[in-house]
Amino acid sequence: MEAFFYFCLMVTEKSWILKEQADEREIDKLSSEINVNPVLSNILLQRGISDFEKAKRFFRPSLDELHDPFLMKGMDIAATRLIEAIEEKQSILVYGDYDVDGTTAVSTLYSFLLHLTDQVHYYIPDRYLEGYGVSRQGIEYAVENKCDLIISLDCGIKAIEQISYAKENQIDFIVCDHHLPGKDLPPALAILDPKQEDCPYPYKELSGCGVGFKLIQAVCHKLDYPEHIAFEYLDLLAVSIAADIVSVTGENRILAYYGLEKINFNPRPGIKALLRSAGVKGKVAISHLVFQLSPRINAAGRIDHAHLAVRLLTAKNEEEADIIASSIGDKNDRRKDFDKKITEQAIAIIRSNQKLVEAKSTVLYQKDWHKGVIGIVASRCIEQYYRPTIILTQSNGKATGSARSVHGFNVHKAIGECSDLIDQFGGHMYAAGLTMPVENISAFQAKFEEVVSKSIEEEMLVPKVEIDSYIRIDQITDKFYHVVSQMDPFGPENMTPVFAACGIELVGDVRVLKGEHLKFQVKDKEGDRTIDVIGFGMHHLKNLLSQNSPFEIAFTIQQNEYLGLYSIQLMLKDIRAI
Repeated sequence: MEAFFYFCLMVTEKSWILKEQADEREIDKLSSEINVNPVLSNILLQRGISDFEKAKRFFRPSLDELHDPFLMKGMDIAATRLIEAIEEKQSILVYGDYDVDGTTAVSTLYSFLLHLTDQVHYYIPDRYLEGYGVSRQGIEYAVENKCDLIISLDCGIKAIEQISYAKENQIDFIVCDHHLPGKDLPPALAILDPKQEDCPYPYKELSGCGVGFKLIQAVCHKLDYPEHIAFEYLDLLAVSIAADIVSVTGENRILAYYGLEKINFNPRPGIKALLRSAGVKGKVAISHLVFQLSPRINAAGRIDHAHLAVRLLTAKNEEEADIIASSIGDKNDRRKDFDKKITEQAIAIIRSNQKLVEAKSTVLYQKDWHKGVIGIVASRCIEQYYRPTIILTQSNGKATGSARSVHGFNVHKAIGECSDLIDQFGGHMYAAGLTMPVENISAFQAKFEEVVSKSIEEEMLVPKVEIDSYIRIDQITDKFYHVVSQMDPFGPENMTPVFAACGIELVGDVRVLKGEHLKFQVKDKEGDRTIDVIGFGMHHLKNLLSQNSPFEIAFTIQQNEYLGLYSIQLMLKDIRAI
């Protein structure tokens, strides 16, 4: 996992919430049908897996269950137009956003089209000069290069002005997006977005790369190509699903499952180089994609330009890929340095001002903070001061910022209530971006705090640990872990199970590693099985661990590998005195 840094301050204790437990009769029935521990049956039932057939589809996903791409509104028009461009040797521009979803989407469609035509190019906007989405500069690039067709990926659904400009210049436009459409749609030849109200596509939670993948499937079908050609890009698609935090259910679960399989057995040179650069060894899980590969891919666009990420993901051989991965690794190191330095500065600003400490929101501004990491810094601040947070810096003479929220609070709506003070904003419930005149910052800080204070509920200001189930230590066997591990790929709506154990006791001493990480052993009070527990950045909870003071722990279960030996360990989420 990427090395995170930690602060000793913990402002609030976490609230433990035990999820609703399944009916005991249903638990017994499922346990009998699939021969698993009742604790695991309870977790499966919580996730809608209630019988043998559903369990089979969950644990053994099949590519045969993928939906027909032509169920998506606009797909037939889009695939027909793309094939026409290929056959007539027209110039095609693949346009994508600069984040992981965008760069993997561009890499996927661009690589596929290279097998069919030499008249294909790609374009990634500059994060700092052009900003998010389809830019005027991007359309002008297409005009100058006499492009006939633009295909946007992970963006475009709200680019009305830009796509109108393309149309004025006789350039056809196909939008492949997964964001919510606005009231009005752009004048594209075809719009592929399952979130359109009248789109009958059965699964609505595809990533931007996923929508591009469905277009590839449709083209393969029309050209009578074998479907395995499309499946060659599932490794890239798995990375996009992991990085974009989309739901890991239904079609996404199938795609991520087989994408991980390809990554583990036959990854493309760029992904193989990223794994080496990140030091990932052994079986690759979705967590490796989230915490180790995705930050590196993102670092290209945060520190320099995201076209470097596309070059890596489309590299033809390992030698080329290793050179680019090394360069991206250097940029990721710089990104982490910026991240750490700015977060330390932000936390120091809050600590030094009692008014900020007591506020219901955080809005901070420094003109020289690096724009590429302010979203990460906002998240880091929430880890310490759990409330809606906006971090602002100066760019092109304006204050530009990234907002992050806490569970249950709509930060996008709150920013909207301050719209008289800002130039533009966009995003969703838990993350947003905004731009405003620098002179409006103080007024915005005051108004945003007023809006948040009036609308946020007190319980939203307390971080939560959702517990799937209580468990005894002696139930955590190798077989138990094996079943839990098969629930991967994890992600939204199929999160890694969180367990809690009470009635336990400390075995031996508590160690503090590198001054910040806890390591200790526990066992059931009336049991013999001991198990290691490690809590990254949780040294401040050491005083809750005592042979004489009862406590309970919340944790996930992982397998640890050391010198070729494997053992189960518990990854600590929280400790609570009882």
